[in-house]
Amino acid sequence: MHFIPEKLDDYVVAHSENEPELLQELNRETYQKILQPRMLSGHYQGRILSMISKLVNPKNILEIGTYTGYSALCLAEGMQASGELHTIDVNEELYDFSRKYFDKSGYGKQIVQHLGNALEIIPKLDKTFDLIFIDADKENYPNYFDAIIDKLNTGGIILSDNVLWSGKILETSFKKEDTSTPALIEYNRLLKNDKRVETVVLPIRDGLTISRKL
Repeated sequence: MHFIPEKLDDYVVAHSENEPELLQELNRETYQKILQPRMLSGHYQGRILSMISKLVNPKNILEIGTYTGYSALCLAEGMQASGELHTIDVNEELYDFSRKYFDKSGYGKQIVQHLGNALEIIPKLDKTFDLIFIDADKENYPNYFDAIIDKLNTGGIILSDNVLWSGKILETSFKKEDTSTPALIEYNRLLKNDKRVETVVLPIRDGLTISRKL
């Protein structure tokens, strides 16, 4: 989803950093072989994730929602040489796909994959994190926040994707089967009101929130 005219959006992308070759390859193969390729962060948002990670220079990164590994590789670009990136996903069919690209990158030995329910895995991680990226099932965003807030170091950053949800967060009534929209509305309200973080919502793609732990 674009929040600015397409031609202007094209200009923004054209005047931002180029997509690295390995990520171009990952992008192409995702669109060729994987269902729902729109879930991929993609060139422009990937460069934003990379830039934020480079500014934070995190030692340890946590990602909730690996998909095919694109965003993990972007975040890893700013990671310290002694750091680790832990990424969690429930889809075992994508595990080997993303591992292939992790190992082709320069970060393979620093990226730790976890397969299963993030809400069960996070409490078992014996680490604290400087940067956390949430891009998984929207229904659990509030629960993910509760699970990670005490594992985020002071001054650490939470990045939350899809927080504008194609504009659906402005709706006041929802179909019974739509559990994602009300959960995202609750999550956005939580970030705004929780005194442990300060938050800015960026209208980038489908909405990206930056929250800093106080």
